[in-house]
Amino acid sequence: MTPSVLFICVGNGGKSQMAAALATHYAGDSVEVHSAGTKPGTSLNQESVAAIAEVGADMSQGKPKPIDPELLATVDRVVVLGEDAQVEMPADARGTIERWVTDEPSLRGIEGMERMRLVRDDIDARVRALLGM
Repeated sequence: MTPSVLFICVGNGGKSQMAAALATHYAGDSVEVHSAGTKPGTSLNQESVAAIAEVGADMSQGKPKPIDPELLATVDRVVVLGEDAQVEMPADARGTIERWVTDEPSLRGIEGMERMRLVRDDIDARVRALLGM
């Protein structure tokens, strides 16, 4: 059976979509990859899309979406990105949950594409570790 992962952040327009795109880029069809938001926005963060494209991955077709309760209960791993998203695992969930407190360069006064590349690189390293690369 194919291992599965669900990446979650608040808006599902940036970090969780970036993680999903990177996981798909590295793992291909060997891992079933999903993303969602606790309070999904209406569009993708275009700086996230551009930063991901720079490393050869593609998240441009992603659409912010809410958490599917059935998916939450059945995936092997749930990864919550950032400190703001709150996720309650169902009692019958079969997978594990972990939180990645990702780098936030804006706290150091770094904005724009420079910020997004640092966020991407942090998520990239974590995704590679998750996939055992």
